[in-house]
Amino acid sequence: MAPSSSAKKVAKLASRGKGKKVRFSSGTTFPTVVGAVLIAMIGLITYAKLTVPGVETGPPQPTDLWSMVYGIRVCDTFLPHIEGTSVELEKDASTGDETAVQTGPDGDGIIHYHPQAGGNTGRKAKLSVFLDIYGIKLSTDKLVVPAELVGEGEPNSWDVDDDDVFKGTPCEGKKAHITVRVWNDYTTGAFEDKVTDFGNQRFTRSGMIFVIAVVPEGDDPDIPKPSHFCELEDLGVVGSGDACRTGGTPTTVAPTDTTVATTDTTADTTADTTANTATTTTSG
Repeated sequence: MAPSSSAKKVAKLASRGKGKKVRFSSGTTFPTVVGAVLIAMIGLITYAKLTVPGVETGPPQPTDLWSMVYGIRVCDTFLPHIEGTSVELEKDASTGDETAVQTGPDGDGIIHYHPQAGGNTGRKAKLSVFLDIYGIKLSTDKLVVPAELVGEGEPNSWDVDDDDVFKGTPCEGKKAHITVRVWNDYTTGAFEDKVTDFGNQRFTRSGMIFVIAVVPEGDDPDIPKPSHFCELEDLGVVGSGDACRTGGTPTTVAPTDTTVATTDTTADTTADTTANTATTTTSG
């Protein structure tokens, strides 16, 4: 049988390419573009890391020593102040805490916060640092403090789901909830009530007040400032308000009297502009 015409065409095409080499282009355009793109990406990533502030930047820094008042309140009573420093409690730099925190040798109710290099500075300075050092467990459902803080035989744990959470207190029989009231400036009356994410409440300046409170549910819980808040003034903490007097005594300051006084019916009127000022110094 004679080969078909298709087979002849295939054989003819094959014979034409016999002995010829196939060559590929060795141009450099594509590899160059790819390399340039990779270099640009690496540069952008490096720039982003250098320009975006890290969690350790910003105040407080190792050069700062901040003083902040704290209190733990159950129903209508503040618990005793905690004693001891982070080093005494073996929560020093060796544990990775890298923050010197103390409440005073005799438990003064003040957080003395001095972060160390590489430690809880900037946005890492939070209430959780203080809570962890002193073994305080705090959530929206439960507060647990060290037993030695409340005394032998006294409750040291309060669960808001427990119907007897306020047993033996003036709040007995009431439903409880936990909140943290924060004053950003101890000399003013402005505050915020935090109802969640307690540990992440930041230390943003010296002179703050934090009150951890287990109180009856209500629109306006009774959570006053701890009575010792004006002691911050003795430590040189300067506030923007006038709630304290030099010497550390809490006072209520009356509004400035702008009434025009007269000595008699014909005398010139004079304004009483005498202002009460507090002398404060800053501590290093």
